[in-house]
Amino acid sequence: MNDRIAITYSILGDQAKEIAEAIRVEQSIEFPFDLASERIQQEVVGQIESISAPINNRTQVVISYDQRVVGAELPQLLNVLWGNVSLIPGVRITDLVIPDSLLNTFKGPRFGIAGLRTFFNAPDRPLITTALKPMGSSVSELAQMATTLASAGFDIIKDDHSLANQPWARWRERVEAVAIAVREANAKSGHKTLYAPSLNLPADQIFNAAQEAKSLGAGALLLLPGISGFDAMRAIAHDDSIGLPIQAHPSMLGSMLTSGEQGVAHPIVLGTLMRIAGADISIFPNFSGRFSFTKQECLSITDAAQSQLGNLKSMWVAPAGGMSLDRIPQMREIYGSALALLIGGALSRGSLAENAKAMVEMVEINKKNW
Repeated sequence: MNDRIAITYSILGDQAKEIAEAIRVEQSIEFPFDLASERIQQEVVGQIESISAPINNRTQVVISYDQRVVGAELPQLLNVLWGNVSLIPGVRITDLVIPDSLLNTFKGPRFGIAGLRTFFNAPDRPLITTALKPMGSSVSELAQMATTLASAGFDIIKDDHSLANQPWARWRERVEAVAIAVREANAKSGHKTLYAPSLNLPADQIFNAAQEAKSLGAGALLLLPGISGFDAMRAIAHDDSIGLPIQAHPSMLGSMLTSGEQGVAHPIVLGTLMRIAGADISIFPNFSGRFSFTKQECLSITDAAQSQLGNLKSMWVAPAGGMSLDRIPQMREIYGSALALLIGGALSRGSLAENAKAMVEMVEINKKNW
């Protein structure tokens, strides 16, 4: 199967073989198998490679697909992976193997771990990041917050994913003001803080907004591929006229992940697919935070983000969601240095300036131990 796409399906119930037969046809030709020509049956329809013995009423089935069914394009890869099968109850994808010959048709992260380490002169430490929030703040309030954070020495300041084009802080006005605030703080401190505005905008505006954000002085971008689309993120990440680091937020992807009976495994969505689609940093909920991710799920995402994947660059992980300064030592121990520390609202509990300074100092003091 070295040149074939292999997908492992975990199927609930005692009809696994029948469901597997349906999946291999549904995910390829979606046409009566017996009416297809022998060539299509052999070349195009998925092939069942193995069916395991059931454990706890679930059966693991591996189905492989000729990579030509994807056409070397991400939308069709997603369609083959989780198209009509997403409508079949009790099916969960637990593993995905893509041949290097297909993987290497994608560019993946533009910067990745090594590129951003070079940019920030951070050879042995994590990145220090945060989010501007809450929604309802004015443009001037968000710009002042950005000034405080950039002055403290943060690497990346992103919009909260929920900041779009609301009346309290219209998108263009906010992006321009925050970009100016960060640029002025950088000029005083000598640090290279990047501002990443959210591209949580209507589809007919998102590409122009990416170009406009860059022209206004943004140094990175925040994408929401569960809302705007994985391929929209890929197109922006790979557009040389934009050429900015990409952070990817998991909004709206949770329903694919969190059911134990159905969906797609965490590392595939938040690791492999984010990486193929060009994210330099994948944001996801850390364990013991506000959400239900386990430590093992977080580690599996990290492995998919940073292990060998064709020629694609490795990707930073940003485990987030209710993090605070006292979690940093644990995160250092669990994730190592290829980590984008993302603490948001907790920095505003008390003095934002003091908390921001404390976060930067914690990283600087311990950078030899990451």
